Amino acid sequence: MSDTINFDQERLKKVTSLLVSQSRPADENSPYYELAKKYNIKVDFRPFIQIDGVSYKDFRKQKINILDHTAVIFTSRNAIDHFFRICNEGRVEVPATMKYFCISEQTANYLQKYIVIRKRKIFTGTKTAAELIELMRKHKKEKFLYPCSDVRKNDIPEFADTEEFHFTEATMYQTGSADLSDLEDVYYDIIAFFSPSGIKSLYDNFPDFKQNYTRIAAFGPTTAKAVTDAGLFLDIQAPLPNAPSMTGALDLYIRQANNV
Repeated sequence: MSDTINFDQERLKKVTSLLVSQSRPADENSPYYELAKKYNIKVDFRPFIQIDGVSYKDFRKQKINILDHTAVIFTSRNAIDHFFRICNEGRVEVPATMKYFCISEQTANYLQKYIVIRKRKIFTGTKTAAELIELMRKHKKEKFLYPCSDVRKNDIPEFADTEEFHFTEATMYQTGSADLSDLEDVYYDIIAFFSPSGIKSLYDNFPDFKQNYTRIAAFGPTTAKAVTDAGLFLDIQAPLPNAPSMTGALDLYIRQANNV
């Protein structure tokens, strides 16, 4: 445990349960399963956000021609799924020359669901928009298409606007709050959030939510801000200097809370 990380001692109580506000990982070696085993705690997964695809009819209203572009920016698996869905519904055959700029290796690997990766030009960051932007800066002559949700971060569009890129934002799916009514009487020691939309979903479902001794974990500065803006106490903020992932930050916290 790093001496530089000091969790609030009054709220540092034993952890027996964790709710992760995302889908259950398909990978059997997920660090979340390791956490559950390591500390003998209950770890549940429940998406707080519901994703709905924009219909092809509504997409056409945006007057975007996919084939006018030479590169596609992907920041999530949802963006990949809905890009290729729109292409399929519109009978758009994506040329082999299309370049793909992916925010992480995991996102890039997901492309193989739709294309033969080894035959395509794929540029990959390592999980941050800043790194993806640096890749884009090296390819300023490309005509970028950015498939995204109706709720998205501003960093990439603002960068493209400042740098005067050929950049088109295409809303291909919508983000809304999932129905969490079955969790009304369920208590967890920690709830982990990954976006401001997750916090919005919490209050859309439970307007009178009282935190009490439920510990809140947030990944990234925008999520952390959403937690504090909602008047909640932020117990665990990831990434930490010696814990670059949510599971790493949770591990540090649980180790101290459970005095392991």
